Formats: sequence, structure tokens, C-alpha cells
Amino acid sequence: MGTTSSDSPPWFALRVKSNCEKMVANGIRYKGFEEFLPLYRSSHRWSDRIKPVELPLFPGYVFCRLDPRHRLAVLTIPGVLDFVGIGRAPMPIEDAEIAAIQQLVHSPVPAEPWEYLDRGQLVRVEAGPLAGFEGILIESRNQCRVAVSVTILKRSVAVEIDRDWIKPLGASGLQLKLRYLVQ
Repeated sequence: MGTTSSDSPPWFALRVKSNCEKMVANGIRYKGFEEFLPLYRSSHRWSDRIKPVELPLFPGYVFCRLDPRHRLAVLTIPGVLDFVGIGRAPMPIEDAEIAAIQQLVHSPVPAEPWEYLDRGQLVRVEAGPLAGFEGILIESRNQCRVAVSVTILKRSVAVEIDRDWIKPLGASGLQLKLRYLVQ
């Protein structure tokens, strides 16, 4: 079960139709609920130009903070498919996971969608704009990236950081596994 503060309802993930994330986020806000749609900047090439665009870090998902007893109001928003959960029961997302994504998107470090990684590769960022941030270490050639995951969605977001900024977490003697990515 998600950990939330006593005065705030939990966060939930909504599965939405393809390319409807922004429309759904606006609908949630319009109905008076707190929404969170993390975006990242990417360059898209058209036949005559290259243009920067903002895309969802978690394509097909929007986050919403609400009392689950009031979920029908959100389910009626055009573009919403359902809540992420087990069976018909929506499963809350840990506040720490949402806070990590929020910290990530508000930092000056560029982020991008990333494949989900299993536990066991945890690190803490000790320096730079993401100091105190915990995530999963990924190594690609000579670059280091830290990924933060939303467990219930099995999705992650990665940011590139300086290798000297990170420190392994976990018991001493626990080997930090590195994933080498083919790019």
C-alpha cells in the first residue's frame, strides 16, 4: 500500500489512450483533482525542420491524487481507460516515488524514458543538482545514468550524471550491478 501523509489522499496512475496524456491531465485539473504529468523535451524531425517538443516521460499514463472513492469522476474523463491496479482495485503509488519523479523533472538535468530495472542496483547522488536523490545506476560506455522507477507501472526515467556524484547504497559487500546499454 502507498505511503501518504495523513492529510493528503494517495497518488494513483491512470492508463490513458495514446497521445491523450495532456488532454486527460487538463480534465483531471478541471474536475478539481491534483494531477501530475511529467514531461521531457525531445527534438522531432519533420521533412523541413527539427522542432523541440514536450513528451510524457510515462507514455500512456497520468498520475492523479484522489480519494479512491471518488474515482468515477476521473474515469469519465475522455481518454481515460482505467486505474492501474490489481483487478478492479486501484493500487496507490508510494509518495516517495512520485516525489523522486517531481524532483527529477524540476531539476536542470535532462531526463528521458527508460526501461524498468530490477532492484539491487541502488545508488544515492551525493553532489550536484540531484543531491540526496536515490535511484538505480546504469552505465553506458563512459556515461553514468541514474534511473528512478514507478514500480506499479514497471517504467523508469533516466538522467545523466557525473560518476563522482554517486555512492552505492545497501549493505557493505553488496555488489553494485551495472547494466551496459547498447546504443
